[in-house]
Amino acid sequence: MEKPTRSTYQLLVDHIVSGQADFYRLAFSYVKNRDAALDVVQEAVVKALSKADSLREPAYLKTWFYRILLNESMNYFRRSRGLLSFDEALDDRPAPCPDPGERLDLYDAIERLSPQEQTVIRLRFFEDLKLEEIARATGANLNTVKSRLYKSLKKLRDLTGEELYDDE
Repeated sequence: MEKPTRSTYQLLVDHIVSGQADFYRLAFSYVKNRDAALDVVQEAVVKALSKADSLREPAYLKTWFYRILLNESMNYFRRSRGLLSFDEALDDRPAPCPDPGERLDLYDAIERLSPQEQTVIRLRFFEDLKLEEIARATGANLNTVKSRLYKSLKKLRDLTGEELYDDE
């Protein structure tokens, strides 16, 4: 393979430097451990820099990197907790049903969603990605992302008793 152009590589470096706090926050939301989140981000950065030549379209750099970061978060689970692979974990796993009388804060409610739903909510609201970007980052089609988003918002409304909206 040919080396990435200096501009593509520099765009990637600039993206990594400017988004490091966001990347840490997203990784932490999955792994729930400071050191593990730092490791996940570091692994994603190393992988992205080493694979920069595979990025054919610089316009997709943001979603390309988020996909690497999400995959590294799932790899952490497989290595450290012996859980299922990302694809297996996403297969129709129902979210636990809470006691309707129990008052939850938003973060606790998000933890009760399925992994697929958590990913859509985190990328949309915490990382401010557009639905098309979420579709590219997760490898799902746009209609699936929309369906997961609205299903997740309904579940969060039921769990928290508050109206939640997406402006997009």
